[in-house]
Amino acid sequence: MENRKDQKPDIQKEAVWILKSLLCAYVVTGILLLLLALFAYKLNLEEKQVTIAVMAIYLVSTFVGGFMIGKWNRVRKFWWGMLVGAAYFMLLLIVSLGIYHSLKNGGVNVVTAMFLCLGGGLLGGMLA
Repeated sequence: MENRKDQKPDIQKEAVWILKSLLCAYVVTGILLLLLALFAYKLNLEEKQVTIAVMAIYLVSTFVGGFMIGKWNRVRKFWWGMLVGAAYFMLLLIVSLGIYHSLKNGGVNVVTAMFLCLGGGLLGGMLA
């Protein structure tokens, strides 16, 4: 049996892993955002509570994405998880800039969201 370090990386296979784990993360995001919308409607949540819940959703979603790619790729799982977290954040930032044409609440929320996404993916990859 060959050692995995000696094998050349299959870039196409790795790209599919990243896309699948991002898809899982965004499916989790969609489900959790729908639940949040329901709770915000039924419980009349304040804006601060919704903001905290959205940040928690970023963390949980990137954790799931990092966990999935960590399960698929057994080498350097934490790096792969962090890569998924970074890709999740970049797509989130691009969509946000496309909708609002600016950073809505300034740089502090963006930096916080970036660290939550990176950390969630990293933690998911490590625990896979």
